[in-house]
Amino acid sequence: MTIFERSSEGRSAYTLPDEESYGFAPEENLPDHLLRKDKASLPECSELDVVRHYTSLAGKNHSVDKGFYPLGSCTMKYNPKLNEKTASLEGFAYLHPYQPISTLQGSLELMYKLDKLLCEITGMDSFSLQPAAGAHGELLGMLIVKKHFEKLGDSNRAKVIVPDSAHGTNPASAVMAGYEIVEVKSSSDGIVDLNELEELLDESVAAIMLTNPNTLGLFEKHICEIAERAHQKGILLYYDGANLNAIMGKIKPGEMGFDIVHLNLHKTFSTPHGMGGPGSGPVGVKKSLADLLPVPRVEEADGKFTLNEDYPDSVGRMRSFFGNFGVLVRAYTYISLMGAQGLRHASEMAVLNANYLKSLLTRMIPEGYPGVCKHEFVLDGGKLVSEYGIKTLDLAKRMLDYGVHPPTVYFPLIVNEALMIEPPETESKEALDSYAEIVKKILQEARDDVEMVKTAPHNVGTRRLNEALASRQLKTRWQKESAT
Repeated sequence: MTIFERSSEGRSAYTLPDEESYGFAPEENLPDHLLRKDKASLPECSELDVVRHYTSLAGKNHSVDKGFYPLGSCTMKYNPKLNEKTASLEGFAYLHPYQPISTLQGSLELMYKLDKLLCEITGMDSFSLQPAAGAHGELLGMLIVKKHFEKLGDSNRAKVIVPDSAHGTNPASAVMAGYEIVEVKSSSDGIVDLNELEELLDESVAAIMLTNPNTLGLFEKHICEIAERAHQKGILLYYDGANLNAIMGKIKPGEMGFDIVHLNLHKTFSTPHGMGGPGSGPVGVKKSLADLLPVPRVEEADGKFTLNEDYPDSVGRMRSFFGNFGVLVRAYTYISLMGAQGLRHASEMAVLNANYLKSLLTRMIPEGYPGVCKHEFVLDGGKLVSEYGIKTLDLAKRMLDYGVHPPTVYFPLIVNEALMIEPPETESKEALDSYAEIVKKILQEARDDVEMVKTAPHNVGTRRLNEALASRQLKTRWQKESAT
């Protein structure tokens, strides 16, 4: 039932101050073209109706606070409540970006220090905290690449190389920056095929975009050789930081040879995310590219913090004000709480959890590519079709009936009927054992009653949608049916 269907004429959850309380009629301060001509079509509900309705809806959502959330490549880790407390402190929550700089010193200091912490973690020399998400950071990275070659007077760099296992945002971001995409294939062991890459490297290539560990959860063991070959051709190496949770404190992208890095603070550094936000995708660069970062830049002198716009080679501003500041506060809190040893231990536990769960699940479903994984792994669901008569999607939908969230499915595209699973460091052995046991039960159900699995879910609020139709006739708002 929607909030509109709960509506009953004459009920209200609020009252506006009258003209006497204001001293004037509120609408008097609005220009005529902004005044509504007709009454808004809003539901009429009591406060209690509204609270109960949205509390009920919230209870139907799945979250990391409610259960295991193993979305591959998304790092849905637990978000400490201390992060929320610091982000909601009045000194942060009630600031306005147009305040005088002298009254923003605490916030500017936090951003300045977060910049330095991210540099230490990644091996970069300078960061911009402006980008609002990972893909936004990718776009900034590609704009920096473009600006770099414009400064060099090199107009021939028209291509960006992207692996066939990459996140879809990688080629999309490069195209938005004006580049042509060249795909490099993965080898039989799931990493970049060096021989094919060598054939693609020439003076028409501006950058290579890589994730390491890659989207299959495998470490690109030839990364130093890739970086050397790229740099010999004047090509920049770009690091998609979606999978940094596997290597924090163990190795730095800067040590691998990357020139530009974006991070997902909302993944690796613990901010609740999903359904469009909030996010933060800071971009770090080596010293030779630092002057190209967006303005304004937070700088410190004699204990005072300022915003400096005086960078003539900058790509310009990427976002209003200071980016998603609340996410920056949460990330700073998390990093400060964990420290170097804590971040390293988190990565170790993420890798341990992934390999443990993989060992359980590969007894039932084959792995996409062999070998020890890092923070995530991909299973080949082809066996589901051939032996059980179900698809990966059927398994995922049935998981919902057991109250657990399914993994990422059908990605990356190079694995048949893919299941991409990432159990972050915050999950217990008991949670992983339970997840594997649920998969085992569903496969047995498929043997006993395949139609029951193929028509799942059965006990959640919504039955299975026609996904092809939903993508073509998407309805995102409720419309009152006309009376007949």
